Amino acid sequence: MQAAAWSKPYHFGFKKSKNGVLPSIAEEGFQPLMEKHGAVFLGDTAMKELYLTFDNGYEKDGLTGKILDVLKEKQVPAIFFITGHYVKTEPELVKRMTTEGHLVGNHSWSHPDMSTLPQEKVKQELADVKKAVADLTGVQKMDYLRPPRGIFSDSMLAASASEGYRNIFWSIAYRDWDTSAQRGADYAYQNVTTQLHPGAVILLHSVSSDNAQALGRIIDEAHKQGYTFKSLDQMGKRTYR
Repeated sequence: MQAAAWSKPYHFGFKKSKNGVLPSIAEEGFQPLMEKHGAVFLGDTAMKELYLTFDNGYEKDGLTGKILDVLKEKQVPAIFFITGHYVKTEPELVKRMTTEGHLVGNHSWSHPDMSTLPQEKVKQELADVKKAVADLTGVQKMDYLRPPRGIFSDSMLAASASEGYRNIFWSIAYRDWDTSAQRGADYAYQNVTTQLHPGAVILLHSVSSDNAQALGRIIDEAHKQGYTFKSLDQMGKRTYR
């Protein structure tokens, strides 16, 4: 394989679910690469199951604690993808995540564009987070990775897979990460619930006050529509088309 192809960066994107039509990555140009490395963006579309995922690069206004409160009340599992900064600055929240039965995933130590890194540096970024979480919580197992900013390459996927990671992308998302452009709980609720579909991997950013305020309603609406929330460890079949 030519070096340019091995390190070519891809920015994850997808065609959103609308009016019952399933989301798709068929036109994005990276579907074969994701299949090759077993990366996930969608679960079994024959099952009314949802997978709730949060990206935690830093903490804002105690929102993760509020999110954890809702998840505990609703008895819904989630995974939190955390950075090295988050482990260092929010140890009590990281311990709470694991104590309350949630998965902690790897979001890299320093949140770089990992498509630009040599494989050994990718592995070190991941190893540093895994060790810090294990030292803090006693949880040695860390199986899932979300590449920072959704940027990846063949080389990066191969390096992380060699360390036992499955890359987790998403099939439901909206522009929620801009803390200066929050639009209210109703906006978050509408954006998420209008995209619901079987096998969905939902991406939410924990710094969004809209998400924290809307989460309970989103969960209730999903349950009303017959969906069940599952842990990534319970995901069976994965869909690419």
